[in-house]
Amino acid sequence: MKIMVSLKRVVDYAVKIRVKPDKSGVETQNVKMSMNPFCEIALEEALRIKESGMASEVVAVSMGLKQCVDTLRTGLAMGADRGIHVETDGPLYPLSVAKLLRALVKVEKPGLLILGKQAIDDDCNQTGQMVAGLLNWPQGTFASKVVLDKEKQVVTVDREVDGGLETLCLDLPAVITTDLRLNQPRYATLPNIMKAKSKVIKKYTPQDLNVELKSDIEQVQVTEPPKRKAGVLVSSVDELIDKLKNEAHVI
Repeated sequence: MKIMVSLKRVVDYAVKIRVKPDKSGVETQNVKMSMNPFCEIALEEALRIKESGMASEVVAVSMGLKQCVDTLRTGLAMGADRGIHVETDGPLYPLSVAKLLRALVKVEKPGLLILGKQAIDDDCNQTGQMVAGLLNWPQGTFASKVVLDKEKQVVTVDREVDGGLETLCLDLPAVITTDLRLNQPRYATLPNIMKAKSKVIKKYTPQDLNVELKSDIEQVQVTEPPKRKAGVLVSSVDELIDKLKNEAHVI
């Protein structure tokens, strides 16, 4: 069985985000970029399934600018067998990504598609659900545990919900999106980083996949959240209650 994993290139989680002067978006020039942390978890889970003998190949997919190849090389260094890069210069919104993934699934025919539940740049949490709908595949989102049964061709997913844990049994092929507590991603070792340089990355364009990129979303403006006011010290409980009641209006 083949597993396909989607990897997104995002601004590194440790970088302080800066809005562009014209408020058209977030500054990405000369900013450290890395793999989306949820995508790292998705790739780690795919690699563990392969290492357990339940899968024969892990294919990493990334979409966007040519720099996404660096993200794919990181995925290959972690252990993915080969990469696919869909190169496009325009903005990619969840529905466009889902359509591109559907087209790649038709080409590659994986038995399992694993994605991070969301990206830390836009926090959309939509692509996995959308691609499952387009493919008409069962989906297990926010997965905190994944158990594959190759003989029965099913996958059992424990997912985190507001009330606790929900367990789903999905027929393969299926779509899974990963939560933070699913696993701890491995680090790429130096020998594997060197080996990754010789691994194959196949390039596509949206036109090659017969996907028209368009969006119903218009980004009007990006602004920073308002700065929090400095806290104040109060001398008594009565003064605290007065401020909560008359200034904060919370009681």
